[in-house]
Parts: sequence; C-alpha cells; structure tokens
Amino acid sequence: MYFIGIDLGTSAVKMLLMRDDGKIVNSVTKSYPISFPYTGWSEQNPEDWLRETKRGLIELMAEYPKEELVGISFGGQMHGLVVLDENDRVIRPAILWNDGRSSEETEFLNTSVGRNVLSERTANIAFAGFTLPKILWMKKHEPDLFSKIRRIMLPKDYLIYMLSGEFCTDFSDASGTLLLDVKNRSWSKEMLELCNLNINQLPKLCESYEQVGTLRKEVAEELDFKPTVKIIAGAGDNAAAAIGTGTIGEGRCNISLGTSGTIFISSTHFKVDSFNALHSFAHADGNFHLMGCMLSAASANQWWCKNILGTTHYDEEQANIQKLGENNVYFLPYLMGERSPHNNPFARAMFVGMSLDTNREDMVQAVLEGVAFGLRDSFEIARELGIKVNRTKICGGGAKSLLWCKIIANVMNVTVEIPEQDEGPALGAAILAAVGSGLYQNLESAVSRIVRVKDSIEPEEILIEKYERAYWNFRELYPAIKDWYGK
Repeated sequence: MYFIGIDLGTSAVKMLLMRDDGKIVNSVTKSYPISFPYTGWSEQNPEDWLRETKRGLIELMAEYPKEELVGISFGGQMHGLVVLDENDRVIRPAILWNDGRSSEETEFLNTSVGRNVLSERTANIAFAGFTLPKILWMKKHEPDLFSKIRRIMLPKDYLIYMLSGEFCTDFSDASGTLLLDVKNRSWSKEMLELCNLNINQLPKLCESYEQVGTLRKEVAEELDFKPTVKIIAGAGDNAAAAIGTGTIGEGRCNISLGTSGTIFISSTHFKVDSFNALHSFAHADGNFHLMGCMLSAASANQWWCKNILGTTHYDEEQANIQKLGENNVYFLPYLMGERSPHNNPFARAMFVGMSLDTNREDMVQAVLEGVAFGLRDSFEIARELGIKVNRTKICGGGAKSLLWCKIIANVMNVTVEIPEQDEGPALGAAILAAVGSGLYQNLESAVSRIVRVKDSIEPEEILIEKYERAYWNFRELYPAIKDWYGK
C-alpha cells in the first residue's frame, strides 16, 4: 500500500510517496509563481496550484503500482483567501498568508470590535495575515467581486475541492481564519455576522485525520488513479509539520525554519496567553497548540545571500563563522512585517551595529541570529504561561544548516533534535493519509512507528551565557524604533 502527502507551499508544491512501512520511496516538487502587485501584497493563482499538483502526482506514481495507492492527504500554507463563484470559478487571485494589505481591517477588528471580544470568540486577535481581515478588505475594496462569492476556502482546501468535490477544511487550518471558535471547535456565528457571511459559504469542519471523500471520477481518469483513492482532510502546514516530527501530546515543541519561522507547542489543554501574542489553534491530533509565527525565517537568509550577496552557496557563506555569541551586528528580521509577537505589518528589517571592522561573515551570522532571537520572543511568552520546554524538534529548509541549529539550541537553551526524515508538512500529510485510511489506529501509533531522530544538538553553557546577553540587547531594538515604522 502507498500513501501520498502533499505540501502546498508558498513557492512550490511538494509531494511524497510513502510505503505502508513508513519509508519514503519517491518525492516530486513543482514550483509556481508568486505575485507582488504592490508593496506588501502577495498573491497566487490557485489554478497554478492545481495544475502543478496534478502534474506532480502523475510523475510521483509513474514508476509505482497505481492500484496500490490508498490515500492522499495535505498540508498547506495557512490563512490564504481563496474565493469561488457559483460556477466554482476562481474570482480573484488568492491573497496569501504574508500579504499585509489589510492593516486597516486588522486595526478595525482589534480596536472597534476589540481584542477581548475577538479572543473570547476565536481565542485569537486579528493579524494582517489572517483570513478574516482579507475578507473585510475585499468587501470594502472589491464589492462587485465580493458579491459573487459562493465558497470561501483555504489554499489546501481548494485542492481537496477540485480533486474530490468535497467542500471542507480541518480544524487546525480553520483556526487561522479568525472565524473559528477554537475552544469549541465550531464556526463562530458572531464573527460570521460581523462580515455578513452565510455559514454555507464556509467549508464543513473535519478532523485532520478524517476521510472526507474519494477522487472525482474525471480526476481519477486524468491521473490514471483508482476513483476509490481516499482523500483525507489534512492540516495547516505547521500542524502537518508537527505531525511529521512527532510533536503531539502535552508540551512537545517543534521549530520550523521555512519561508516563515514558527515555534509550535502542542497541548492536550486549551491555552491562551494574556496578550494574544501567540496563536491559540486546534492541532491536527484533535487537541490544541500554541504557535508563534515570524514572517521571515529561511527566506531572510535566502534574501541576504541570493539578493544581496549574489550567491546560493549558503554553506560556504556560513563556513567561516566562528564568533558565536560575540557578534556586534544585530539583524531585525522583519522583511515582510511581523506577526508574533509584535503584530506589526509595517515593521521592516534593519541591521544595527556595523563598524569599519564588520565583515561578510558578521552580516551572515547576524541574519541567522536575528531569526533565532525572533523565535525566542515567542518562546519567552510560552514560558510566561508556565510551559517548560527542554527540547525541540526542528524542520524546514533552514534546519539543514547545523550551524543555525546550534545557534537556536543556545539562544533558546534547549536540546535541538533533528529528525531522520526532514520532510516537514509533506511527511505529516502522508502520516495523516495512512491514519485516515485505516493503516494505523491513531496518530500516536503512527508517529511512534515512522518518526525517528538522527541527531541532537545540546546547548553549551558558555554560549548560553553569551547569547543570553545578546538576546536581551536584541529585545531593546524593536521598542526603540517601532514608532518610526509607522512613518
């Protein structure tokens, strides 16, 4: 038996083929464009996702027995607004998670509606990246298109709908819309009334490991798959990545160094921090999680090396970095604004502390450390809630850098565990497909069988002390300049 996990990312869709013994036997990645029509805007054409996913699925299964494919599931970029009309046509390009155009709508929600009201109804406050501010922006600026909306969905759920005909989403992904009552795991009637939405415009809610349907007949014929292939609901990318690293249960942690950076702490109990600086979301395992999200992580390193230094040899740029914890250069990693904990779409990146003896390695190191410090900002809030984390899994493209992992271990003062299979959301989706198809009784048994740790990095006492001082220096920078950003 075979199972497919699909990770619908911001720059590409990645597909994994997993055998029933948990071994990944094939993978395919297909890229698609992203558009930035104006400063702070970020859009994609959902039809590009569908086209490249179909191409990838055909390629993925080309050398394997298609009749043994049992189930497909998904992990996907969260918060994106996908809208269809009554004929299931895409009304406008999808507005993505890192789009900052809805700052006015975000301010309206947090002030006029009120943070306390939002937290009570949804367990979260408004961030510009969330789905509801995008809906309100569209209602105000594109009223003609808004009036045509018949279905509102998240990116991965568009794939599910087009492949299976099932209009659904899972609780983890729905948590990031600001329309879900996270604690009670249901759509919030009050939030729907606020933006004049009908509940029929929203997808059915499902658990991530739940079978929602099978392939449409015409899609099965196009792919040369059996129409009985099961479609499993899947999860938002961070929840799916957490499944792929075995981050389930109480107090487990996963750090993701992808385009964005996240710190993800699973819990069997519903929790909300007093400032709503962390997102309080449902988890793919049927429980809950707290998540801090920064908008630029591995993408910050990519920007610095590729756009500024003109190289993609990331290992070479890091090879001569020696002065860990002693760098006088600091980097604020707010290239696309910031979510956790600052909730400021106007924030921008800065280097601070350069002098005539600053060299190339210092600047590269500052970028890596700036992301680590930004992640610790969220970690500190979790600690204030009494959550004790001594070790964390790590995944994402940035996790391939052992130096970056070492920096994070010492900035956070935790043991960093590197999984044997660094496939992130795609592996988590494949595991969800196996559980939803009945191969495993539950997620606990699946991850205990499939997820393994290949290496771990322990923090070092001397570096812990150095980075402790450096972090609190970093903490002083944003408050000192935040008023300037608004100008």
